[in-house]
Amino acid sequence: MEVFKVMVLKGYKRENGTYGIRNHVAIIPASVCASETAVRISNLVPGSVALPHQHGCCQIGDDLKLTIDTLIGLGKNPNVGAVLVVGLGCEGVPPKELVEGISETGKRVEKIIIQDLGGTLGAIREGGRIASEMARELSQQERVEFDIGELTLAIECGGSDPTSGIASNPAVGYASDLLIKNGGSSILSETTELIGAEHILAQRCINEEVAQKLFKIVQDTEDRAIAMGTDLRSGQPTPGNKEGGLTTIEEKSLGCIYKAGLSPVIGVLGYAEQVNEGNKGLYVMDTPGQDIDSITGMLAGGAQIVVFTTGRGTPTGSPIAPVIKVTGNSSTFHKMQDNIDINAGRIIDGEASIQEVGQEILNEMIKVSNGKYTKAESLGHKEFGIYRIGTTF
Repeated sequence: MEVFKVMVLKGYKRENGTYGIRNHVAIIPASVCASETAVRISNLVPGSVALPHQHGCCQIGDDLKLTIDTLIGLGKNPNVGAVLVVGLGCEGVPPKELVEGISETGKRVEKIIIQDLGGTLGAIREGGRIASEMARELSQQERVEFDIGELTLAIECGGSDPTSGIASNPAVGYASDLLIKNGGSSILSETTELIGAEHILAQRCINEEVAQKLFKIVQDTEDRAIAMGTDLRSGQPTPGNKEGGLTTIEEKSLGCIYKAGLSPVIGVLGYAEQVNEGNKGLYVMDTPGQDIDSITGMLAGGAQIVVFTTGRGTPTGSPIAPVIKVTGNSSTFHKMQDNIDINAGRIIDGEASIQEVGQEILNEMIKVSNGKYTKAESLGHKEFGIYRIGTTF
């Protein structure tokens, strides 16, 4: 395998030694009740992004903890330079806990409480003042050189068809292997799309403990569905996948795991669990099959960049990380050129090899890391969602 020669990038060094490839002020609502206010604050401050969500109130147990961990992880993401937490004042997610968790990175974090500021207008006024000050501070920060080994790649797929498993997924897997060969990390996601192929991926786990964790997340996912009176194997692939030509979950999964290349699996992470910066390599994260929620989990785990394969096409982006779109279907690329960055369909067309397109994907990752906008970024796509595992009360 070729080792990529240009390994130096330019980004923003954080206080904890990580590097961001974007430099956002994140406006994070503690709950759905504060989401609209967070959006309005962000609308006033160029350089800021809001993360509105439907959670944070009337959650209990592991479900509540998952929301807290996800919001903290997003605030910790290296692409975020400063954070303003917006709380209503009576939600289940404690704003103070979010501030304390994110502050571990050393970046500037502050909070406002809507009820303490007299309501919406007072909160917008104070939040706008703080966020604009943060944005001015970040605007003075210069990019510095860092090694490509500091990158963590989030790997996602959605709207798949047979060309995903034949072309785009293997090409992304090759790019992932190149990144790992140069000291970086990659995260393979979507547990539902490992079903039927988990035994193959388990053969690449570095030890039996990691393999058993992999088997467990797949089994737990199937068990949760059965407890709800359904069977994932009958609901997957999705209607769009079936129209595209994928007929069974096993067929979909066998193509899906090609995104992980050939590298050994060194760890299995829970949703939004942080990647171990001292142990680089290929990880599997327990995320759902919903594309947006899955990406959120990996970003909360520390990924700075996303590569997203799609056979049928999708416009998906992210508020805090660039999303590079790759399709193995040349017809989709030509129909959705506004959204798709790389045409891996050239592999099927006989115009390029998997290795050549894989190298092209890594080259694009480097350009994007150094400031180039992806098509999703240039169109302002900021899709966002947090996975839920429990019930309300």
